[in-house]
Amino acid sequence: MPPDMPRATVAGVGIDIVNRELLQSSIEGFVDRRQRAVVAYVNIHAVNVAWNDGVFARFLERAALVYCDGEGVRLGARLLGTRLPPRVVLTYWIWDLCALSERRGYSVFFLGSTAETVGRAVDEIRRRHPSLHVAGYHHGYFEKRGPENEKVLEMIRESRPDLLFVGFGMPAQERWIGENEERIAALVILPCGSMIEYVAGMKRAAPSWMANHGMEWLFRLLQEPVRLWRRYLVGNLLFFWRVVGRRTRMGRG
Repeated sequence: MPPDMPRATVAGVGIDIVNRELLQSSIEGFVDRRQRAVVAYVNIHAVNVAWNDGVFARFLERAALVYCDGEGVRLGARLLGTRLPPRVVLTYWIWDLCALSERRGYSVFFLGSTAETVGRAVDEIRRRHPSLHVAGYHHGYFEKRGPENEKVLEMIRESRPDLLFVGFGMPAQERWIGENEERIAALVILPCGSMIEYVAGMKRAAPSWMANHGMEWLFRLLQEPVRLWRRYLVGNLLFFWRVVGRRTRMGRG
C-alpha cells in the first residue's frame, strides 16, 4: 500500500482507510509510476473466506491496497472502534475508472463471465466511453491451469493493459491472480466479482434506497436465494459473532 496509508483490522483482515477519491488517485499513481499493484476489495464474504482460507488471507495481506466494499464491514469496524469512509462498490465505481482511463489514455482489459456477457459489457463501455482504449477481453470459463491458461496469459501479455479486471467470483479470482501474478503483464489488477454482469445488464443493481441503507445484500439474496442464502444468512451471523467476540476480548484487555 502507499506509505502512511492508515489501516483498520476487522476480524483479522487489514483494510485501508481510503475513500473513493484517494483510491482512484492511488491507482493513477501506480499507473503513472509504472508500478505493478493488486487492488482488492473486502466485504463480509471476503472476511469470512479469509478466516478459513490461509491462501486467500495472504493474498489480501500482499495486496497493494484493500478497500471496503460492504456496509457490513463498515459496521463491524465501527463496533471495533474505527470509522471507515463510505464503501466503494466496483459495480458503480467502474464508470469513474473508465472515465479516468479515457481521460489519461490508460488501457483496460476485462476477464470474466461468459463470452457473450463480457462482449456485451465491453460494447456498453465503448458506447459510454468511445475513446477508451479497450486492450482486450476474454471470458472466464477456461481451465485455470495448463494450455488454456497460458493462452489467456499470452493475450494479456500481448496487450499489456494498464488496468486488468478479473471477475471469476470470490475466491476463485483472487486465487487465479495469486497463482499467476508474476506472469500477468498488467500494471494494476483489480478483482471485480460480478461487475461484468452488471455492466452488461445481466444483473440488476439494488435500488438506491436499499444500497444507501446497507440493504444491498438483501436485494441480491432475493434475486439469487439458492446460490446466496448461505453466504448472507449464515455468513453475516458468523461475521458479527466474530466481531462481537473480538470486541469483548478488547474490553477485557
